Formats: sequence, structure tokens, C-alpha cells
Amino acid sequence: MNRATNSRFAAAGGLLRAEPHELPALGWSFAYFFCLLCGYYVLRPIRDEMAVQAGTGRLPWLFTATFVAMLALAPAFGWLCARLPRARLLPAAYAFFILNLIAFRVALDAGVTARELAPVFFVWLSVFNLFVVSVFWSFMSDIFDAGQAARLYGTIAAGGSLGAIAGPSLTALAARALGIGNLFLVSAAFLGVAILCIATLGRWARRHPRAGEPPPEQAIGGSPLAGAREAFASPYLLAVSAYLLCYTSLSTALYFQQVEIVPAALADSAERTRLFATVDLTVNALTLIVQLAVFARLNARLGIAWMLALMPLVSIVGFAWLGTLPTLAALVAFGVTRRVGEFAVSKPSRETLFTVVPREERYKAKNFIDTVVYRGGDSASAWLVGALRGAGASLAAIAWGAVPVAAAWLAVGWWLGRRHETMRGDSARSD
Repeated sequence: MNRATNSRFAAAGGLLRAEPHELPALGWSFAYFFCLLCGYYVLRPIRDEMAVQAGTGRLPWLFTATFVAMLALAPAFGWLCARLPRARLLPAAYAFFILNLIAFRVALDAGVTARELAPVFFVWLSVFNLFVVSVFWSFMSDIFDAGQAARLYGTIAAGGSLGAIAGPSLTALAARALGIGNLFLVSAAFLGVAILCIATLGRWARRHPRAGEPPPEQAIGGSPLAGAREAFASPYLLAVSAYLLCYTSLSTALYFQQVEIVPAALADSAERTRLFATVDLTVNALTLIVQLAVFARLNARLGIAWMLALMPLVSIVGFAWLGTLPTLAALVAFGVTRRVGEFAVSKPSRETLFTVVPREERYKAKNFIDTVVYRGGDSASAWLVGALRGAGASLAAIAWGAVPVAAAWLAVGWWLGRRHETMRGDSARSD
């Protein structure tokens, strides 16, 4: 490698806060997450419009169906974890979803209408999004340690944000020309490229193994239900579950507000779809900027406890605003701010929490928390909000009811941040 190349690597490493040997892995991780979220966001605007057409009355049933699907998938994934090494586990999981996307295309070609497909697609996409992203971050926490995560996760997450910009842009530009069926195949193609990224990252990880970790060729082992047991047995993982439950319950409450406020303000379906796509683009453009330019420096300055507390603080203010003024402008402003903060700050910080736990917990317990616990919170909060609306509670009252939940979220996040620092110090001393 010549001096000019070394100089460019050094400059890139300084800008991204990465060591020279980490740059290839950082680039492939960036590309991997880009492919996942681009493939998802190609399809997300279709799901959101389907939800508006379904109305709030069907949302609790859709969230419950998603939760049931997660319950069925969790032991199957646990069974695969127990038997397959990492190099085969991840490609097998993504290949399964590629086959699903092809099946959707075949169903449309066979005469199934988009409206008939809507409930199945809503549930499937909700499962798909959580599962593939959870497996991605499990892999990241397996090849990067806590110190690397603090420096690199913001940049890696930016790959997802760039994909989340490209996805809805592609849908907006090509949906009419390609049609829904071909968009399924576009999403499948991105998953195929993600499998290539996994293989390349696996080779890098074999050259740069984490200290004290089992070899990647070794199957994770354990029982198919170990993830649930570990998630409830560990106070640390139980707190991670509580943090996620607070987040998802507030997200569901906000989604109900969206499903009612948006159609009241915009009667035309095309206008609503454009609004959803515009919001997605705005969120992901702002998220990309924060991830690349702010996350690592903000994390170094504030520490993980404050990083986990920032979005709960924003949510306290935002839900109080919606409680006072439940308008489309307030919904969009709060929704954009909250999603940018979640993707750029809370999510990378939350994923860092898993760098200090054993590999089995990184895959099984993490997947159980990210899927079953997450969608369980969705389902329970959907029924609760639906019941409150049915009993005559106003949107403003529901927004005010979310404020104490956000306060609890803040307390759990602060405890988790402090506990992570303690576990990280213990792990460093043991190494």
C-alpha cells in the first residue's frame, strides 16, 4: 500500500473515528444495512396507505396477528441458532424472506388483489422489518466490541438511513412503472446483496476476532426457547425489554394519532401517500446527517446514559404538545423529531447494550426482545388505545396519558446506561 493510499485511509479513519483495519468492515457493514433498509422502505409507503384504508378499527387485530407471528417465529429462529454457525445462520434467515417476497409476487400474478393481500402483507412487513434488523445488529455486536460500537455504530446506522432515503425515493419514482409485484422483487434483490455483505464481513471477522469470543464456525447452541428464558432471567435484559416496551407502546399511541389525524386533514389517498413518503424522506435525510456528523461525538461527550435518555425527554414534551394541540402540524413535527432521534441516537445506543453480553444472548435473547417483546408491546398498547377510543377518550387525553409512560422510559434508560458502563468495565478487567 503506497503512501498516498495510507494517507487517504488515515484521513477517512479520522473523519469516521475508525482504525485503519476497521475501515473495510465499516464499509461492508454500512452497505449491509443500506441494503436491508432500502429493501424495507421500498415497501413501507404501501403498508402505511393500507393501514389508513383499514382504519383504526382493524389495527388492534393486525398488531395482534403480528405478535402471534413473532411468537411462532421466535422458537424456529432459536432452533436454527442452536444448530447453525453464524456463517450459515444469517444467510438462511434472509433467504427465507427472499422466498416470501417471491411468493407475494406469484400471488399477485395469480389474481390476488392488493386489497386482499393487505392484511397478510401488513403483518409480514412488520415481522420482516424487526427480524432482519435485529439479526443485523446481533451480527454487529458479535464482530465489534463495546469500544468499537461507541465509535462505529453511528456511521453503520447511517448506511441504513441512506437506504431508507433510497427506498421511498425508488418507490416514488418507479411505483407506477414497475407496479407492486415488481417492487417485491426489487426488495428481494437488496436482500440478496445483503447476503454477499454478510459473507465478506465474516471473512473480516475471522481475521480480527473479538477477544474471549468463541469461533464463528461454532454453532450458538442452547435450546430453542433459551432466548425467552434469558430475557426474563437477567435484570439487565429485563430492563432492556422494559425500555423497548415503553418505546413501542408510545410509538403505537402515536401511530393511532397518525391514522386519525392524517385522513381528517387530507381526504385524498394520493396526497396521504405523498405525505408519508415525504415524511420518510425527511426523517431519513436528517437521520443520516446526525449519524455521520453528530452521533460519535455526542456519545463521547454525553455517555450512553444520556444518549438513552434523550428521546424519552423529547417524548414527554411531544406528547404534551399533542395533548394541547392535536393537529397535523404538531403530529408531523413531533413524529419527525422522534423518529430522527430514535434512528440516529436511541437505536445505535440501544444496540450497544448487547456488546457486553454473551453470544447466545446477543442472538437468542436479543431476537426475542426485538421481535416478541416489541410486537407484544405493540399488540397490548393497540388494544388499550383502541379500547380508550371506543370508550370515548379523545386523542388529546391519550396523548396526555402517554406522558407518564415517557417518564418511566426515561428512568429505565438512565439505569440501563449506568449498568452498561459497569458491565463494560468488568468485562475489560476480566480480559
